[in-house]
Amino acid sequence: MAATIDVVVPVHDKYELTSDCLSHLARQTVAHSVIVVDDGSSDGTPARLREQWPQASVVEMGATRGYTRAVNRGVAAGSGEYVVLLNNDVQVHEDFLQRIVAPMQADARVGSVASLMLRPGGQTIDSVGVAADVTLAGYARLQGRSAAEAASVSPVLAGPEGTAGAYRRSAWEQAGGLDETIRAYMEVLDLALRLRAAGWLSALAPDAAGVHLGSSSYGRRSAGQRRLAGFSRAYLLRRYGVLRSRAAARALFTEALVVTADALLCHDAQATVGRIEGWRAAAAHKRHPPPPQDAIDRSISTRDSLALRAGVLRPGRD
Repeated sequence: MAATIDVVVPVHDKYELTSDCLSHLARQTVAHSVIVVDDGSSDGTPARLREQWPQASVVEMGATRGYTRAVNRGVAAGSGEYVVLLNNDVQVHEDFLQRIVAPMQADARVGSVASLMLRPGGQTIDSVGVAADVTLAGYARLQGRSAAEAASVSPVLAGPEGTAGAYRRSAWEQAGGLDETIRAYMEVLDLALRLRAAGWLSALAPDAAGVHLGSSSYGRRSAGQRRLAGFSRAYLLRRYGVLRSRAAARALFTEALVVTADALLCHDAQATVGRIEGWRAAAAHKRHPPPPQDAIDRSISTRDSLALRAGVLRPGRD
């Protein structure tokens, strides 16, 4: 029997992007179901979808509940053997779905698959999954490198990036999906680490490609974005007990530099406030087991991690 695939697309406004995304999905070489989760849009997205894309299922959150809740609702609304998470600002190639589920069809141990996302123009990599350093800070793999390097196995793959990734439904359900305490940012890294700790493998599918048009949510380095990102970072530091590990000194050093640089660049304390909130929120949850050694890239040095963080902090970046 052919594999069943659910494509979950969380959206908030930006109907034109969503329609363009669905037009690319309509040209896929394998059968699939599309589930669009509307997270409180104010531009009439649900009604327009039902009129212009009747083949897609529309799940309405009723109000803006956040990315993680929207995704979990969308996944729960389907029943496909494989789940593909897709941002609405992505244009996938015609064989994308066929290629991204192939590693899971070939190996029952594979619970997730990372795809190749390119920047507009198709020559530069936006991401090929995510990598994590010893402090469990996550980075988009191979970002800024030539598309010709997409199959590189270094840095070590932790799991899919949130822009476009695939999951075996049984693995997703075993891990409990995305952690809804995290409203946005680093939620897919957390899921990747939990899946790896549960024994699932993650695979690369560099031939499953698409173009990421750019961030369409939360604004560019807005106060809200920086606060949410700070929340997620501190939340994961505490959930995984990083500050009780050998990486504690490095984590404290890099976090101090990051929040100081953010405050100087943005003239506020939102990154710090978010971290305080995230640390407190984690106190209500038990600690996660550490991820396996082969899910972490120990070759990412402190200098490397600071350079990667500097790219994220640079004003004007998506």
